[in-house]
Formats: sequence, C-alpha cells, structure tokens
Amino acid sequence: QVQLVESGGGLVEAGGSLRLSCAASGSIFSINVINWYRQAPGMQRELVAAVTRSGRTNYADSVKGRFTISRDNAKNTVYLQMNSLKPEDTAVYYCHTTDWAFNDYWGQGTQVNVSS
Repeated sequence: QVQLVESGGGLVEAGGSLRLSCAASGSIFSINVINWYRQAPGMQRELVAAVTRSGRTNYADSVKGRFTISRDNAKNTVYLQMNSLKPEDTAVYYCHTTDWAFNDYWGQGTQVNVSS
C-alpha cells in the first residue's frame, strides 16, 4: 500500500510561480515513477509530468520549459515547480504512482488557481 499527499496549491497571478509537493508513505520501496496529473472542471485529466527514482523526467508539451519535476528520495517527496503560470494551468493537481504489481495510487489533489 502507498499513500500520497499533495500540498502547495493556492491562488497566484498569471506569470507567477508555485511549488507543489507530493509526500509518499507506506510501501515506498515499490515506487519507481511518480506522475503529476491535473484536471480542470469539465475537462479530462491529463498527465503533466513524470519522474523516475533515478531522476529521468518527462513533460506534457503544454508545460515544457515552464514546469520542473524533481524527486528527493531521502525525503520521500516529489516536487513540481511551476513557473510562468497561465490561467490555462488552473486545475486540481494530483500525484499518482503505481507499484510493482501495477496497482494505482492517487493523492487527494491540491487546487491551483491562476488569475488573469
């Protein structure tokens, strides 16, 4: 079992920055990849960024060059640094992972609102 808790969301002006955190607990030894997803009202959930235990990363085209995902294994925490935020980035952001048995685990989400 894995538990994920997001934090760091809030209200920010367009062009501003936020840093989201995802703290993992439980059977964290089984985690290889942690993903950040987001979902706006009435929209499909989309993958924003992913990071492996070794530090390899991948990003959606819509956030590439603006967002940075990183992983601190000693703190069991993944971060999403979001710069140059746009109103289109407004959404609930979720962290997600799968274990070695391919079970899915989701955090409860943290709200990000970017004003224009």
